[in-house]
Amino acid sequence: VQLQASGGGLVQAGGSLRLSCATSGRIFSSSVMGWFRQAPGKEREFVAAIRWTGNSPYYSDSVKGRFTISRDGAKNSVNLQMNSLKPEDTAVYYCTNGPRWGKRAGSDFGYWGQGTQVTVSS
Repeated sequence: VQLQASGGGLVQAGGSLRLSCATSGRIFSSSVMGWFRQAPGKEREFVAAIRWTGNSPYYSDSVKGRFTISRDGAKNSVNLQMNSLKPEDTAVYYCTNGPRWGKRAGSDFGYWGQGTQVTVSS
């Protein structure tokens, strides 16, 4: 499984960005796609995840109501729409794939893409 994240950039507080994770290789239909982020000097943090089938998204409390995770079946990609961005959302964002729904620890996800930088200015 190969994952390629894109779409990061610099945005002002209150703005929006859309991240995309392109996938290749064999992804099991029962698996889960997720997004994590890591800010400088901080631990990696769960952001959102969704079943590969596109159902049952779940979010961290810090982004719930502002971020939306979705799957584009035609492109075999997973997107993260980020609205009402805050400076504290600044981080490197990683897409990932894991076997079980509902998990939030990085150790529960086995495949990782390279990160994409999101910077939110105040």
